[in-house]
Amino acid sequence: MAKRVLLIEDEPNIIEAISFILSRDGWTVHTHEDGTTAMDKVLALPPDLIILDVMLPGRSGFDILRDLRANPVTDGIPVMMLTARGQEKDRDLAERLGANQFMTKPFSNAEVRDHVRNLIEA
Repeated sequence: MAKRVLLIEDEPNIIEAISFILSRDGWTVHTHEDGTTAMDKVLALPPDLIILDVMLPGRSGFDILRDLRANPVTDGIPVMMLTARGQEKDRDLAERLGANQFMTKPFSNAEVRDHVRNLIEA
């Protein structure tokens, strides 16, 4: 059975690119675009991995990550944060909140695939 990833991202071109990369690598990719209802989506069918954008409509990825780590149902799911802002303070905050990986946009196809593989094998 294919591993499931939930991509929480609001930029259509990023959604399309990551969905293509991971589907081709054998993943089942589910997507969600709204920060306000992201936790509902995660809890409805907890994925094997979450790729979470920092800047989302309604709620930030940092707030969602905080909720993921505080919930016993989701606290062990690997989370890769994605952001267009690669500042050190954002990376530090993501690490403090429990992100397993932090990746800045733009990214290469191989970089996404390799990070996802590493997170699931860890």
